[in-house]
Amino acid sequence: MKLLQESAPTTLNYAAEYLIEELGQHPHFSVSQQAAKIASDFQDHLRKKKVKDNFQSSLQALQQHPLEQFQLALQWIKAFTKQVKIETGAEQLLEAAYLVLQGQWEEDHVQSAPQTTPVQELKGDHPVLESGEYPLHYTAFLRKLKDYKSKQLPQYQLFQQKKKELIQDYRAYLRLSEFEPKVLSSFVRNRLIDQVYLPIIGDNLAKQIGTVGAETRTDRMGLLLLLSPPGYGKTTLMEYIANRLGLIFMKINGPALGHHVVNLDPGEAPDRSAAKELEKLNLALEMGDNVMIYLDDIQHCHQEFLQKFISLCDAQRKIEGVWKGATKTYDLRGKRVCVVMAGNPYTESGERFQIPDMLANRADIYNLGDIIGDSAAAFKMSYIENSLTSNNILARLAGKSMEDVHQIVKMIQSGQKTPMELKGSHTPAELNEYIAVLTKLLRVQDIILKVNQAYIYSAAVADENRTEPAFKLQGSYRNMNKLAEKIVPIMNDEELQTLVLSHYEGEAQTLTSGAEANMLKLKDMMEIQSEVEKTRWKEIRQNFQAKQQLFGANADDPVVQVAAQMNRLNQQISEFRENFER
Repeated sequence: MKLLQESAPTTLNYAAEYLIEELGQHPHFSVSQQAAKIASDFQDHLRKKKVKDNFQSSLQALQQHPLEQFQLALQWIKAFTKQVKIETGAEQLLEAAYLVLQGQWEEDHVQSAPQTTPVQELKGDHPVLESGEYPLHYTAFLRKLKDYKSKQLPQYQLFQQKKKELIQDYRAYLRLSEFEPKVLSSFVRNRLIDQVYLPIIGDNLAKQIGTVGAETRTDRMGLLLLLSPPGYGKTTLMEYIANRLGLIFMKINGPALGHHVVNLDPGEAPDRSAAKELEKLNLALEMGDNVMIYLDDIQHCHQEFLQKFISLCDAQRKIEGVWKGATKTYDLRGKRVCVVMAGNPYTESGERFQIPDMLANRADIYNLGDIIGDSAAAFKMSYIENSLTSNNILARLAGKSMEDVHQIVKMIQSGQKTPMELKGSHTPAELNEYIAVLTKLLRVQDIILKVNQAYIYSAAVADENRTEPAFKLQGSYRNMNKLAEKIVPIMNDEELQTLVLSHYEGEAQTLTSGAEANMLKLKDMMEIQSEVEKTRWKEIRQNFQAKQQLFGANADDPVVQVAAQMNRLNQQISEFRENFER
């Protein structure tokens, strides 16, 4: 017992467990085959050398000291195994010493199963392996396994739990769940996206984050700038691409920053909302990899703030940021980081914004609200495709087969009476509903496209060159979806026209003084103006042109108006004097 206590603190517990298991089944100890052979050979050796009596008398002298008696027997056996060159383990020597002190044992107590066996063909360089072989000792392995389960495993589980809690707390602090790209359930990957947007956006992102393979570019640079009026899916499209590329979508809200933010330091932000957006931006830079930095509605931002990204768009890919109050230079060369900016042609004040020239020179600029290249057919069809999920009837059709949508549209446009071969299973009643709704939706599409083209054209005309009031009604996907959800098969032409006009009358309410002119322009494009409306529209255009001639682009400036009136009066006096002299 004293020997057990001195060997290891846990050995006593293992010994107690062994005694309970062993003696609980039979009144004797099991003997290993190796230890029995060593004890038997040792006794034969003593008889041959005629020293057995000396050995027994030495043991007898220590009868009152069992520990010393056991140690003496152990020393004799060790000397014997060394002399006859028997390779054995320490446990077999201890067991053999016990058997020698016991004097005799029954053969049926000897267990033939070996305690050790080599486990071969193992891979790795762990210290317990010897040339790919692990010497498995059954009792030692069980002891190590119990130690692992009772000590190491609970500590490891506690460590993992603590680490998980710390990570969750820090994730909540950083609001990382907000930066995961979440694709809208209504998102439709239409032909325009597949054939036009993804190739051009992919080319830009390949310059910024590189491509897969050995030929990837090391001089990563550039910027993607998307322009369009609101409602054309700029943010939705880029969030989808970020999701497919496995990038963190760090959206920076331009209106929250405002025109007063001129640098990336959250400590100098004018309010808490702007500070939070700058913290998100610096967090994206701190992450430094697998990030899409998306600046939305940049027309609300100060040009000096946008200029901070010029250095990030060069091949050097460096930018100055502020993290936890300390300034840092972020070097993003070779990293999967891309910068995307999105804006609308008009700011909240109705004036066009201008991106800094040096930044524009580094950007690939695309207007998602306009036709790109020879994509007119795909652009027009995208209005139908994006609005399918907004209409309950067409949502069923899209859910069965998107190709059937194109087939039915092609049938309606060609004037055929019966549809082409369809892939989905549709009843005649369902097919009639699809045709009726899509026929009306195509009429709405024509109006929306005209509105979109008029808006884009008006946005590009300089104020001093206008011949009519600016047209600010929009023909975006959002407008199309709002109209599509209200279209039903039994609706007649007059009801459809009323639906479109009612929608844009609501949109025009936000234009204040320009509402009348914009609605008259819309009816002119739809060719539904009454005679009174035609006269009124002509009058508005003439008044606008006269005002432009008198006051120019600054027609609303009172000083300019007074100066123009004085100049006009002076011209009239001069004309009167010339006429009088003649």
